[in-house]
Amino acid sequence: METLTKPEIITEILESLQTKVEEEKQVIVHCCFPASFQFGNLIRIWQSTFLIDKSINHKSSLIHHENISLFPYWTEVPPMQDFWFTLVFSGLPKECKSFDLKEEIPEEGGFFIPNIKRNGTDVYRVRIE
Repeated sequence: METLTKPEIITEILESLQTKVEEEKQVIVHCCFPASFQFGNLIRIWQSTFLIDKSINHKSSLIHHENISLFPYWTEVPPMQDFWFTLVFSGLPKECKSFDLKEEIPEEGGFFIPNIKRNGTDVYRVRIE
């Protein structure tokens, strides 16, 4: 039986990689659209969706979306089960303590989740009401 050994990484390389991680920091938001008895529910996200820290006047931009269509297209939501999708945003500044998720769109019904408390992982789970 072969024994696997853990490779060693030189300290200088680890330090330079840590700098890259800080530069490329992203925020991941897993969103739940709660179950509904309705058939034909449609959902989508607009590119004009941001994480907003009003206290320091900062907006993090949407850079990726999973399991949801981007405007003008729609995603059909199955009835009677929670529907999950994931949004990835550019990083928040270190001094950010809380932020809003806001879809800034020219019509009613945009997503808005206020006062999301910042955590150490920058991975969040929110419920779309």
